[in-house]
Amino acid sequence: MSTQIGPSGEQWALRSGGYAGTVVSVGGGLRGLTYDGRQVVLGYGEDEPAHAGIGQHLFPWPNRITDGKYTFQGADEQLYLTEPARQNAIHGLTRWANWERVDDGTDAAVVEAGHRLHGQPGYPHQLDLRLAYRLADGLTVTATATNIGASDAPYGYGTHPYLSVGRTIDECVLEFAANDWLDVSPEQMTPIGLSPVQGSPYDFHTGRVIGALDIDNAFTGLGGGSWSVTLTDPDTGNKSVLTSDTPWLQLYSGDAIGRTALAVEPMTCPPNAFITGQDLVVLKPGESHTTTFRISV
Repeated sequence: MSTQIGPSGEQWALRSGGYAGTVVSVGGGLRGLTYDGRQVVLGYGEDEPAHAGIGQHLFPWPNRITDGKYTFQGADEQLYLTEPARQNAIHGLTRWANWERVDDGTDAAVVEAGHRLHGQPGYPHQLDLRLAYRLADGLTVTATATNIGASDAPYGYGTHPYLSVGRTIDECVLEFAANDWLDVSPEQMTPIGLSPVQGSPYDFHTGRVIGALDIDNAFTGLGGGSWSVTLTDPDTGNKSVLTSDTPWLQLYSGDAIGRTALAVEPMTCPPNAFITGQDLVVLKPGESHTTTFRISV
């Protein structure tokens, strides 16, 4: 007799030091995270699938590839267009794949999950993928990809958590530092070029209220080391903070979810990196790449 399972798959709980979260087997994603009962990242119900990318991981590329076409080491590739309205391939190949838990489940503060990505049309490479979630004064997530195939593989990683302090982001204070923001075309969101953040609508070096500003852009020049994005409720002082060391960051003001939370997306490369090669990781057979980010209050 088969056992019914919900659209987000198996549920793996995390608890430690006032934090509580849930990792799911569909996409290995983060279905929610709270601290002392208040929301730190936006979640969704166990009886519904992830929507608007909530908590998903983006292997083996983040963001968009225009027309899903790219050339790698002389071979022309065509990916499935997973954003058909804009004719793009978006957010990689594993968001809806099944992940398996690989730790022994004895530590309530740890969940580790794995997935083997096999070659497919547009991406003829084999990767072993691992996600390690650890609670210790915040949630640290480590994402690792290992090339287990016989040929070089283009690779990028991103993730899609939405920071929340329990109110519309229009009323929240945002603070982060970046040198440049990436302008994109309105039709396909294809990169156009970098512009200075200073003096632009996206200048949040000094924290200020977001207001009605629409944001769906990548940022770089993040300091060359660890960077952080902080969302603050100006009335209560409650904060949600994401830190990482990736060279790129995407922010999205969450219009598709009523601006209830702010997507803060560490990325190892910008949109279209498979086409441009900018900050693209090339994994040789046997090589691994690891990225870490942390969410805290």
